[in-house]
Amino acid sequence: MEDFKPINPTVESFTENGATIEARFRDFCKGKLAMDDNELEEAMKLFNQSKHLFLTNASSLGSGTPEEAEHYWFAFILFSVKRLSLKDVPEDAANTKDNGFNLCQILRVAKLNYVDFFKELPQFVVKTGPILSKIYGSDWENRLQAKELQANFVHLSLLSKYYKRAFRVLFVASHDNADGKSVIANSADYISNCHHFGWLLFLALRVHAFSRFKDLVTCTNGLVSILAILIIHIPARFRNFSIDDSSRFVKNGDKGVDLLASLCNMYETSEEELRKTMVKTNNVVAEILKKTPCLASECKNGNLDNIDTDGLTYYEDLLEETSLSSNLSVLEEDYNKAICQEGELDEKLFINDDESLLGSSSLSGGAINMSGAKRKFDSMASPTKTITSPLSPYRSPSKIKGTPVSTAMTTAKWLRTIISPLPSKPSIELERFLSSCDKDVTADVVKRARIILEAIFPSSGLGDRNAISNMQNTNLMDNIWAEQRRMEALKLYYRVLQAMCTAESQILNGNNLTSLLTNERFHRCMLACSAELVLATHKTVTMLFPAVLERTGITAFDLSKVIESFIRHEESLPRELRRHLNSLEERLLESMVWEKGSSMYNSLTVARPVLSSEINRRGLLADPMPSLDAIGLQSNMSCGGLPPVPSLQKRDSSPGKNNILLSPKRVCSEYRSVLVERNSFTSPVKDRLLGINNLKSKLLSPALQSAFASPTRPNPTGRGETCAETSVNLFFSKIVKLAAVRINGMVERLQLSQEIRERVYCLFQQILSQRTSMFFNRHIDQIILCCFYGVAKISQLSLTFKEIIYNYRKQPHCKPQVFRAVFVDDRSSRCNGKPGQDHVDIIMFYNEIFIPAVKPLLVELAPAGVAKTTNQVSETNNHDEGQCPGSPKVSLFPSLPDMSPKKVSAVHNVYVSPLRSTKMDALISHGSKSYYACVGESTHAYQSPSKDLTAINNRLNGDCVFSTRKVRGSLNFDEVDVGLVSDSLVAKSLYLQNGKGGATSSGGQMKTE
Repeated sequence: MEDFKPINPTVESFTENGATIEARFRDFCKGKLAMDDNELEEAMKLFNQSKHLFLTNASSLGSGTPEEAEHYWFAFILFSVKRLSLKDVPEDAANTKDNGFNLCQILRVAKLNYVDFFKELPQFVVKTGPILSKIYGSDWENRLQAKELQANFVHLSLLSKYYKRAFRVLFVASHDNADGKSVIANSADYISNCHHFGWLLFLALRVHAFSRFKDLVTCTNGLVSILAILIIHIPARFRNFSIDDSSRFVKNGDKGVDLLASLCNMYETSEEELRKTMVKTNNVVAEILKKTPCLASECKNGNLDNIDTDGLTYYEDLLEETSLSSNLSVLEEDYNKAICQEGELDEKLFINDDESLLGSSSLSGGAINMSGAKRKFDSMASPTKTITSPLSPYRSPSKIKGTPVSTAMTTAKWLRTIISPLPSKPSIELERFLSSCDKDVTADVVKRARIILEAIFPSSGLGDRNAISNMQNTNLMDNIWAEQRRMEALKLYYRVLQAMCTAESQILNGNNLTSLLTNERFHRCMLACSAELVLATHKTVTMLFPAVLERTGITAFDLSKVIESFIRHEESLPRELRRHLNSLEERLLESMVWEKGSSMYNSLTVARPVLSSEINRRGLLADPMPSLDAIGLQSNMSCGGLPPVPSLQKRDSSPGKNNILLSPKRVCSEYRSVLVERNSFTSPVKDRLLGINNLKSKLLSPALQSAFASPTRPNPTGRGETCAETSVNLFFSKIVKLAAVRINGMVERLQLSQEIRERVYCLFQQILSQRTSMFFNRHIDQIILCCFYGVAKISQLSLTFKEIIYNYRKQPHCKPQVFRAVFVDDRSSRCNGKPGQDHVDIIMFYNEIFIPAVKPLLVELAPAGVAKTTNQVSETNNHDEGQCPGSPKVSLFPSLPDMSPKKVSAVHNVYVSPLRSTKMDALISHGSKSYYACVGESTHAYQSPSKDLTAINNRLNGDCVFSTRKVRGSLNFDEVDVGLVSDSLVAKSLYLQNGKGGATSSGGQMKTE
């Protein structure tokens, strides 16, 4: 059962030529990057200490070719050296910047792109973590900031596409006069330069005005301010719109069009924020380009005819053909100076469409939810922008619709219009609950909220100043931003807390909620959840999850207790934020709760004492939660600038002592997809996948008071359980539900029988109940994959691990680190006399860890015709850990909720939903059936499916030679938002050809993209 080769065997060619790898790396550094001796020495040190890991894992890097694998490893080494050896003294940066190198230069020399680099980086981080910790200290991961850099890359990809689309909508490529001759000799070049100018001005705004908090919403406001600058200064003859179009532009009485209000209406921005951003943008233009501002009303070139000029600024020679080239040079030079000192990413690439560095348009296996130009949108755009509510704004046809940026702006509008107007103190109703406790806790609640939120959204110190002396102090802007976010989180916290108290009082038939409202951990979880939603709304790059956990001193297990209640008690929560919380809960369940230092282990030692010795041996218990004073002190110390997220819960991170900071849980969850972390534009069935957050559930959730009570305290429900047992049982039930969904998805992909599905599900439950330690520091998918192979072997199926992993890579939640880096205990990895490794591939884990522990459970699932023998594998470690008292018995596979529409591709956002039979007759009339083919029915006999599809498309387009009837109308998609098409619209489109539609089409040509 176990005798097959590992997934990533040692590559013989690298071993044989090991002596030359150092020489090639030295030439890469010295000859191609011109590194100085000190940099080279440091890079060689890290390379030599990690070379054995490279030789072991080279075949799993990229395509696996020797040269490409080397280049990946060289890039990882140099990126780590660059990020982790940065000097703290500012003067050093100025002295070394001429000889320095950045990631952009590394990738050019290595002939790699950003997408592939970020895709493979997590594997390097997992494997070399102990080495990096030894050389650079235990905080190396925070200082590396790889996921923040990746998030920045993704956001810029989205913003550049957003800007390009908006520019194309507003401006034409060229303009001809009445004689048909170009007004400007090279008008296409002029518009292209204006487009380039707008992006460079936006980059200058990011560098000089937005400083640290480069969140997506703030940057979008910046882009809209850039569009306003362009409309004011680009000659009106190049406009692709009419200023008199009342459907697009808002008029301010007799003064003309209110330009900023109109742009806010188009792009879902806040007018107040846009006007503030315009001030910053104008300051950047004046200071960097040395332009003298004047009132827009003094503009005499006709650009602002019929536009209300109040509050608008105009600059002479800003976008004139004679000065545009020099202005571009100034902006580019300013940006180059800035990136030399702080950047790893040349943001000019996004406007130049440099595919060689940005990446291709597709990635395999769903390893990372981002890619080239098309993929960046596909992976993030929600395919179901269909739910409307009184909060949904009117969407005019001219707006950019269905993109991650526009969705983020819509979500931000909820925060701005629903939450921001609320009072910044407890309401009268909430105060009634707070004062009804054994003692009035109102002051404690207010104080705690202030300290925790200041730790999450710290203010800047007063020492740093912007490079532009006459501009507003950047740190002041940061402080304003942080204060706004604190207030939003505070108001949301009070709102949901009141709703929870009302619900709890109804469950308990009383207003005295002392045990809940005096529970420190509960309040911190609520504050963390509120802050995370604010951060998710603004898509903040610098504070990605799990930053809120570390800054509030709670664990993933703590947060998992409030997510369901938070969603249940905030009815106005936008759909995207519900998805974000669902996504977080899934991440918590699949891996984060199993991390070292999780408070789940504290509860597990009480609920299952037999595991105590193993938990203590591995040092998995959570440290005591830091006090409010400690958090406040840490927050005050960091006010001089935004440091890497501090870990208030100190944990042993030295190599050789079970350094679980590098467990695949940590890396897989953080690098899984930064898009999911910040954007959460996930599958439309996310809300239904787990069956955990069903807002219409008829069952009341367990009282929050027992969820946050002391683990050893008896459950107040009186079922004879401790609170720890109740929490662990509830947690295990959620794990089982999540596993059921993922097992079902793999069964469908592998086309296995329902009997195999039952066995895999049963085995997973038994491992969770009787071999719980198999999950410690691991990802549940690792156990699921091993269950599939074990059941296949015992059932005598011809299913290989290669096939299992191939199909797993197609799953939307796939992360390559799941099967490339499985955590193993040092003691286990040394059992064969081999040097200890923290992580091995999944096949080695299966052979050396999984089978010796699980085989007695596995053989019990063997079919009747298979002999149940266990003498093939040593069972010295197969002691039964015992079943958790009160835990649910092994059950049959549950009935899962309707998974329609279902995502069928890990690479593209493709969803399939079967047509319900009840709607078939209504949607397809007798006259239109000839245009469609049903499943199992070919358009012609003995014809391939590809030809069938071609014939169907030809019939729809009305040009098929076999068609005796032409389509007498064009399908019009212009009036439909990107998302699911309503039934009425489908029916309308189908009936157009028969003259049955209630409204006629525009008759224009069908648009394709």
